[in-house]
Amino acid sequence: MDEQLMKAYCDLLAAELVPATGCTEPIAVAYAAALAKKTLGTLPERVEISVSGNILKNVKSVIVPNTGGLRGVAAAAAAGIVAGHAEKKLEVLAHVTPKKYAAIAEYLEKTPITVEKSTSGCVFDIGIRVFAGTESAFVRIEGRHTNVVRIERNGEKTSRGRSYHDKEHIPELTIDQILEFCTQVPPETLENTVGRQIEVNRAICEEGLKNAYGARVGKILLAAYGEGVMNRAKAISAAGSDARMNGCDLPVIIISGSGNQGITACMPVVVYAEEMEVPRERLLRAVALSDLVTIHLKAGVGRLSAYCGAVCAGVGAGAGVCYLFGGDFEKIASTVANGLAIASGIVCDGAKSSCAAKIAAAVDAGLFGFEMERRGSCFAGGEGILEKGVERTIDNVGSLARNGMKETDAEIIRMMLRNINEAD
Repeated sequence: MDEQLMKAYCDLLAAELVPATGCTEPIAVAYAAALAKKTLGTLPERVEISVSGNILKNVKSVIVPNTGGLRGVAAAAAAGIVAGHAEKKLEVLAHVTPKKYAAIAEYLEKTPITVEKSTSGCVFDIGIRVFAGTESAFVRIEGRHTNVVRIERNGEKTSRGRSYHDKEHIPELTIDQILEFCTQVPPETLENTVGRQIEVNRAICEEGLKNAYGARVGKILLAAYGEGVMNRAKAISAAGSDARMNGCDLPVIIISGSGNQGITACMPVVVYAEEMEVPRERLLRAVALSDLVTIHLKAGVGRLSAYCGAVCAGVGAGAGVCYLFGGDFEKIASTVANGLAIASGIVCDGAKSSCAAKIAAAVDAGLFGFEMERRGSCFAGGEGILEKGVERTIDNVGSLARNGMKETDAEIIRMMLRNINEAD
């Protein structure tokens, strides 16, 4: 692999594998709100929030960390305004102490905060306008969680960014080039990205197994199905989601904008590597391969859609485990195709406790796809969405998610808005 492409892949991992505290959509709302307050220069007396349907979908049901158990768009914004540190971006609420919980709740109760659905047509859109007396400020985030495209004070633009599209910022990815990179990259260059991902995500997954968060999917998997390596790989990944969907304030290293995907792409590979007692170098390469396969799959799907992103990461994990077992291009490509054939129908109906169970199903699909390949069995190109050639299959999955599931996404959002309105 030439040096320029090698650097591009290393830079991609550095850009994608970043820390976040809490589910990334409410945290993005909190970040925008904290930045709006900073721009205003004082505590807002009134707040107007406009978010796209997919943001509503992913904020509605998860607990915002370090708020004392609050949920929803308004709560995330209130937390960012009262106690957030805008300079920390996706760790905007990481350092909020319990002493601030009452102040956040009081602000949420007493301050007029309106939330409406954005009409911009952008799938990822957060706009927050804040007021104090005759002063006002506005912040808009578009495309990805920290991509600030506009800042205004009193109606005058103070800063403007640009729209973000994954395809513009991600270098050309193919399974064969990903494998070449992971085989050739000096392992020490992966420590600050992949190495940190392993350690940080392990901590929140162990916390999820230790304590009773949400629906306790990880704990139940172990209790029901035992300590076999495949079940442990599913359980520990699910446990991380149990914790982060239900208010755990430990950070997670995200990928493709998602903490659940950052966990799912990483932890099954870690479990298998420890079972096999492979050297650290091989573990780093295998997790990097899983991460890059996940990014490759997710780039076609988009940051937010009706297609469950955990499927991309579960399939990536299957590919990473295949690499641990010495898999070459053909074996890894077959593992990816098998996993996509199994699990591509899982829908995303927002961030919540059941994400942990979907992660378990996605990891199962990725690992079973590998076990099929390992035993000489593969789903054939031309069956269903599979094509002859893994890259064409990956293109099909992206088209399915972006185009075929648009109405599915719209219907899910309509259902969730109806639930919100009925609750109000």
